[in-house]
Amino acid sequence: MGNAAGTNVEELQACESHQWYRKFMTECPSGLLTYYEFKQFFGLKNLSESSDAYVQTMFATFDMNDDGYIDFMEYVAALSLVLKAGVQQKLKWYFKLYDIDGSGCIDRDELLLIIKSIRAINGMTNELSSEDFANMVFDKIDIDGDGELSYEEFMEGVQNDENLLKMLTESLDLTHILHKIQGELLNTENS
Repeated sequence: MGNAAGTNVEELQACESHQWYRKFMTECPSGLLTYYEFKQFFGLKNLSESSDAYVQTMFATFDMNDDGYIDFMEYVAALSLVLKAGVQQKLKWYFKLYDIDGSGCIDRDELLLIIKSIRAINGMTNELSSEDFANMVFDKIDIDGDGELSYEEFMEGVQNDENLLKMLTESLDLTHILHKIQGELLNTENS
């Protein structure tokens, strides 16, 4: 019995991988996704300057070998990280995403820019303004009060604050993109 369940999970994962590959190669026949194709792939149009900057940062974090393209393996690794990874891995990725200038610390302006951009892309509104949210994050986890969040402060602070962890995780929830892609896959299979 245990083997049958394992086989079903393996078959499901193989089927999902095949669907992801078909979608990727349909949208990107060259096998290399450019920034422009990346935006098209996820339906990101008419972005503000700050939102476009955020998407460029996200693209750069997915382009793991820094060649200016996302190949299929980088694509799968990125989606697995965003959609299936554990809290530690996601927080490590969030930190890299928020640290726009690559300084090893997140300052208030970087966090504010990312929060505004995420909200614009996701169409999110919240009772807490982007500025208030950034201030709340710094008030809670900038332990030494230097106006920057080190990797350690970020990891420890977010993990020790359940509400903050939930808010950050929800703000970067990309399952709507997964559902969009899966919906498109079903439509192409049924036509």
